[in-house]
Amino acid sequence: MTLRPLLLAAALCAAAAAQAEPASYAIEPTHTFVTFEVLHFGTSTSRGRFDRKEGMVEFDRAAKTGKVDVTIETDSINTGTAPFNSHLAGKDFFNAAEFPTARFVSERFAFNGDKLSEVAGSLTLLGKTLPVVLKASHFNCYNHPRLKREVCGGDFETTIQRSQWGMNYGLPGIPDPVRLLVQVEAVKQ
Repeated sequence: MTLRPLLLAAALCAAAAAQAEPASYAIEPTHTFVTFEVLHFGTSTSRGRFDRKEGMVEFDRAAKTGKVDVTIETDSINTGTAPFNSHLAGKDFFNAAEFPTARFVSERFAFNGDKLSEVAGSLTLLGKTLPVVLKASHFNCYNHPRLKREVCGGDFETTIQRSQWGMNYGLPGIPDPVRLLVQVEAVKQ
């Protein structure tokens, strides 16, 4: 009789530990966009995005922890104007020939109650790695009706000073602050 409660307690602990396991999610590129906005000589806002990106997310909802590793191909920049794309991919800005990728890596998720509020990590751009915090404006997980798997994602944003990574072309006419917007969805593996 005394062995039964111990076995039940052990089974419950094992079940709780299994539920606290982090799950892996692959970035779904057709629902993931990394875009930027920068003021152009105080006149209008220039916008662009990166069309090629890949990465993984590890997320443990019960433990409120996560990891992110996303790589962006810098020569996939797309503003809708080919000459502008070439200039941005060139040496004045992203120098895609020498630095073909930018990478965001995070091991810290912050929550406000049960709601994901930010993802803190580091951004490597032009060979330099600096801390960046992405604020979450939306985050949700759902069971995808066609894929029959869980999908998690949301909208995140931050503002960086491009000069911190050595991207100084056009300063101060083209301002230093760049607003980054990240829309991401990732499929449970």
